[in-house]
Amino acid sequence: MTQTMPEHHAGGITPGPLDPVTFEVLKNAFVTAVDLMSEQIMRTCYSFVIYARDFSSALCDAEGNTVMQGTGDIAVHVGTLHFQCKAVLEEFGDDINPGDVFAVNDPYRGGTHFNDVSFIRPIFVGPRIIGFAQNKGHWADIGGTVPGSFDVNAKEHFGEGLRITPVRVWHRGRLLHDVAQLLVSNTRSPYSSMGDLNAQAEATAVCEREILRLVERYGTDVVVAAMAGVQDYVERIVRNRLAELPKGEWTAVDYLDADPGQPEGLVPISIKMTIDDEGIHYDLRGSAPAVSTFLNSGYGTTHSALYAGTKTFFPEVALNSGFYRVVQAEIGPEGTVVNAGWPHAVTGFCSGPYEKLMNGIFEIWSKVMPERAMACAFNLEYLLVGGRDARTTDRPYFMWYDWMAGGWGGRATKDGSGATAPVFGVGLAVQPVEGQERLSPVLTSAHRIVTDSGGPGRHRGGCGLEKGGVLTDCENTVMSYCCDRARSITWGIEGGLPSVPHGVWLNKGTDAERFLGVTFSGVPIKPGDSFTRPSAGGGGLGDPLTRDPAAVVEDVVDGYVSVERAAKDYGVVITVIDPELDRYEIDEPATESLRASIAAERSDWLQEDPQDVARRYRAGELDMLDLVRRYGVIVDWGTGELHERTTEQYRELMQRRSAAYWA
Repeated sequence: MTQTMPEHHAGGITPGPLDPVTFEVLKNAFVTAVDLMSEQIMRTCYSFVIYARDFSSALCDAEGNTVMQGTGDIAVHVGTLHFQCKAVLEEFGDDINPGDVFAVNDPYRGGTHFNDVSFIRPIFVGPRIIGFAQNKGHWADIGGTVPGSFDVNAKEHFGEGLRITPVRVWHRGRLLHDVAQLLVSNTRSPYSSMGDLNAQAEATAVCEREILRLVERYGTDVVVAAMAGVQDYVERIVRNRLAELPKGEWTAVDYLDADPGQPEGLVPISIKMTIDDEGIHYDLRGSAPAVSTFLNSGYGTTHSALYAGTKTFFPEVALNSGFYRVVQAEIGPEGTVVNAGWPHAVTGFCSGPYEKLMNGIFEIWSKVMPERAMACAFNLEYLLVGGRDARTTDRPYFMWYDWMAGGWGGRATKDGSGATAPVFGVGLAVQPVEGQERLSPVLTSAHRIVTDSGGPGRHRGGCGLEKGGVLTDCENTVMSYCCDRARSITWGIEGGLPSVPHGVWLNKGTDAERFLGVTFSGVPIKPGDSFTRPSAGGGGLGDPLTRDPAAVVEDVVDGYVSVERAAKDYGVVITVIDPELDRYEIDEPATESLRASIAAERSDWLQEDPQDVARRYRAGELDMLDLVRRYGVIVDWGTGELHERTTEQYRELMQRRSAAYWA
């Protein structure tokens, strides 16, 4: 499937009554108009999830093309907002009136997943539509079979919640109460959903007022010309940058952990990128068929991943439809993991193909722009606990809905960012545990940086976090988790090593300990049960044996690396003098000897019998990091059972990304 982008004026800023100074003023005024939407929604939303900034806004032109995003929006949202605006135009045509507001969450019409509900308001000047204001927010629940609407067992969308095709919710300024009531009544928290519905719609009215204020000051033609001009401006900048880059073709592949409907093995997402005189072209037709779970992507989110991944290497450029004109994609026919189509389940796209596409693009662009190289970042994850809150007599539904920060990959000249929002959306905030505990019967037991979670490399990956909780007064409560990379572990490049596997542990350290993995839904839990899970760090960049030993010691002082892994991963032998005073010394002769030994043996480690390695893991002779960093062996982290096909594929990736760069 090739996505056709809107027609545009090829020669820079759109012709019209627009001087350069006015253009610059309006360009920045559009950003302000969108940011005002964000400020409004932050002050009026009802859902704690939206308050934690799981929302985005945009200004679109009369054809639905994105004119401007704000300064804190989430990448995946922004890359789909133009598709949803166009869906409203396609659905209603000339039947759009002043005061109308439309809702849509349909991932088969260019949206993200069902929880992300958009409200779209046309902006009129007299009888003429000059643009649209749009706000998208993540509702904590949209119905479906489990609280929070993340059912990993869903194979079709019918178990994932309410599908909102473009629908009018306000007509000429009048709320259609029956329509609004129909939408919110299909959620587990109708009161909060109705509050968010009103808050999001009012946010679009704030943007409308700001644009009309600009029209009153500068005139309709000038504002409309500026809307077209900012898109042409971005396109021109990107094309000028591309002219300075090499032409050619590059490939990358990343993987989902598994397709539960198929034999064990990683699921490929294949990317080919070409740069030529026409722009950037992506081809994803080598990707796997849709998987039999909700880790599939629709066409809108796949395009968004391509936009966001590419945009990461052009940080100084605004993201609007001018950028999209330069990035073309062939994503293949419906029915694949990157173009699932109706009725395939797609709610987990964010933890599935989306971040795999972004990280595969990072690997490709690290070759095109080595000065901005970056290894793989941790995988976005959501943990949802839902049931009845027994702290009050009416026992209302509660949704403890959590995501974590983690580590980004090591970079060309420095270590990766640690404890950072996911690449999916750097605007996401870490939810304050005090607010979570007030709203839900879940007590946070730990929230800390995970030592040794950053992938080893010349430049270390950023560290991930661990977060744990305990259930208190609850009834009929279940847990669901949306993630990946328990097997396709966050990888390093140019000789760097992987991070740590994701996954949730229930009642860890007790007789009732269970490893639940990275994708599960509806697991019954009860008061007193505890849970914990890490977020991965980023992958390492460069051979870890070339990292400055002094930097390794600093990592030990900071708690980022343990003394044991400093030796195993970096070949740096450290003598502990007084840890309370942060006194450590490098044993230089031992370090030199150990590094030489590791360099001589590490290629052979990747050839050792996987069955024997798995046996040694089960016997406690090896730990998890030994398996993923030294031996390239993947097992079920709860039972120690070897995943043979996955190990074969994982070793191939380590040979290509890591071992091939070792001297």
